[in-house]
Amino acid sequence: MFFSSSARRCYSVILLALTLFGCTQTSVRSSPTLRLTGPLAVRAQDVDYLYVGGKTFKATVYQPDGTGPFPILLDVHGGAWVRDEITRSEHAAMDRALAATGIVVVAVDYRQSAVHHYPDSVADVNYAMRWVRANAPTFNGAPYPLGVLGSSSGGHLVLLNALRPLEPKYSALALPEGARDSALADYVIVTYPIADPLARRAYSQERGNSAPVKNTDMYFSLPGSILEGNPQLILERRDNSAFLPPILLLQGGADDAGFVKDTNVSPAIQQRFATTYRAAGGKIQLEVLPGAPHNFVNEPGPDLDRALALIRLFIEAQLAGR
Repeated sequence: MFFSSSARRCYSVILLALTLFGCTQTSVRSSPTLRLTGPLAVRAQDVDYLYVGGKTFKATVYQPDGTGPFPILLDVHGGAWVRDEITRSEHAAMDRALAATGIVVVAVDYRQSAVHHYPDSVADVNYAMRWVRANAPTFNGAPYPLGVLGSSSGGHLVLLNALRPLEPKYSALALPEGARDSALADYVIVTYPIADPLARRAYSQERGNSAPVKNTDMYFSLPGSILEGNPQLILERRDNSAFLPPILLLQGGADDAGFVKDTNVSPAIQQRFATTYRAAGGKIQLEVLPGAPHNFVNEPGPDLDRALALIRLFIEAQLAGR
């Protein structure tokens, strides 16, 4: 069976002993004292958060001015799993805009290069989820609820950790000083995620987009890894360890002429994932933005504006416990 949203909350409370009365109507997701505000001034600071493989990785914290504590959102950038020139600054415009509404946004780098393969970056994101929760008070943030956002391949890493936060391969990196904060996501936002790497590989090949095919083969070089690390197949296997937090999924769709600009991942892949997620008992809001290309949240413009409006409404609903 899958862990529904309510069952996941109960498990989280038991695991962390964070409430006095167990799983009542007041859950770790529902926090009536947290709400979005804005517009607020935003300060950005870079901090070291992860040391692995002889390298230190940084996070940029976009912190709104105010008394707080503020809701907190982890942002995981894309980059086809192996493109090391793409960094945590990819979503800078979006992150600043979200922070201005009264959210602490933490954008992280992680192991993303041709020498790193599945599940290295999945483990880094799992660590980041736990690190953000453990350090939330440092940034005037609330550790609960924890939202996680990811785009493209970053969306894939987020989905894997949302579904299987306790998987030993994913949670292998220990927090310093024995801290045991949870990687359980309370809600998830993904933009054009690679929800099914196999189907995405086939779609890119069909559209004549060879780069995603090459990068997929590079990242999933270990035999069987593209099957194991596949969110769509985890759902179809009815993985008993899977959790099902609420998800907002944004994807570019066909324009007025019927042309899909996104040659990286198709609306059909996302629709299939959403259908399977609902069938498993999860709540998912799929929004298809007509005419939007891949990477539409990376630059200011109408597509980002539409995405920000949808993201804000979704986060407000999660904070209200709806």
